[in-house]
Amino acid sequence: MQDADAVIVGAGAAGLSLAHRLCAPAAGGRPLRVVLVDAPRGPLTPPERTWCYWEAPGGAFDQALTASWERLRVHGPNGEATAGRPEPFRYKMLRSRDFEALVAARLAGQDTVVRTEATVESVRDVTGGAEVRGHDAAGRPVALRARWAFDSRPAGRLPPARTTLQQHFRGWFVRTRRPAFDPTVADLMDFRTPQPDHGLSFGYVLPLNDCAALVEYTEFSRRTVATAAYERALRHYTGQVLRLGAFRVTAVEQGAIPMTDGRFPRRVGRAVFRIGTAGGATRPSTGYTFASVQRQTALIAAALLAGRPPVPPPPHNAWHRAMDAVLLRALDSGRVDGAEFFTGLFRTVPMERLLRFLDGRSRLWEDVSIGLRTPVLPMLRTVAELPLLPRRTTVR
Repeated sequence: MQDADAVIVGAGAAGLSLAHRLCAPAAGGRPLRVVLVDAPRGPLTPPERTWCYWEAPGGAFDQALTASWERLRVHGPNGEATAGRPEPFRYKMLRSRDFEALVAARLAGQDTVVRTEATVESVRDVTGGAEVRGHDAAGRPVALRARWAFDSRPAGRLPPARTTLQQHFRGWFVRTRRPAFDPTVADLMDFRTPQPDHGLSFGYVLPLNDCAALVEYTEFSRRTVATAAYERALRHYTGQVLRLGAFRVTAVEQGAIPMTDGRFPRRVGRAVFRIGTAGGATRPSTGYTFASVQRQTALIAAALLAGRPPVPPPPHNAWHRAMDAVLLRALDSGRVDGAEFFTGLFRTVPMERLLRFLDGRSRLWEDVSIGLRTPVLPMLRTVAELPLLPRRTTVR
């Protein structure tokens, strides 16, 4: 006996996005029955997060945005700034609590998607579909059966890969005593930070007004560092680079995003699928995830509502994954200087074209033109080397 047509495990960006899209009526007239399973409040509850992406004005979640910017800027290691308006795109900032509230309001007005809380222990195939087992906050067993199951929980192990880096960061939401920010421009990468021996580092500034901003210190490297190291880097960046003067920290966020050329399995059973980061939605070369989650969940929802098998599509095509693999290996091997590499791209490539590339929406001729603006010989050497490298498993 099935409890639902679909069970969605996890109410993060991917789970909520899929639930949001499944509120629409099915094509055959019969409404879908969907259960969204979220972990009870406690150790498994993720901290509040910030998601950023670029798209034209008028997006589905614009009413929940914290801020958006029409101008973007990159600072090179020597302080040279490259700024531009990547029309028609705007860079958008969405806080997880605001996204959760928007989706909750949508779900409250319908009866297609039902929410429940449980700590999920297993998601597996059974006769006729999938079964989700776990326990609720009181320890009572929970079992749900559905035709399809979509699991967005992070995998314990990353897939075997030739190169695996971490994009790891700590950010302060700051409020200064005097105006210190230009609220019309977001700083995507500021390489005026001391560069580590391996990988690269940069600052990231998203102004909310002239006295408030999210200021982050980010590294691309093989391993994360202790919180104290992020704090030292942020004190240096806010004091010596941005020269903010007196300020107070109103909130903190910290995280790590895998950047890997491993192949994430999207189908792990006849009726069980992985979505979101667990299903490969994170762009390996940048760490951006939210926009590809929207594309992935839109196609899954369309298939479900039309009565087709809802196999998640690849979030990024094979050509872009190959380009990402080359870039990751070139950065990891030290053949290219990360700060100079990204600064050069923003300086020489039209910003809207570069953003399409970073989002996986560029066309072949655009990819070729961008590739010619990279260090060609080190990149070609990396292309030749990649087929010879073994894939190894990394524990998260």
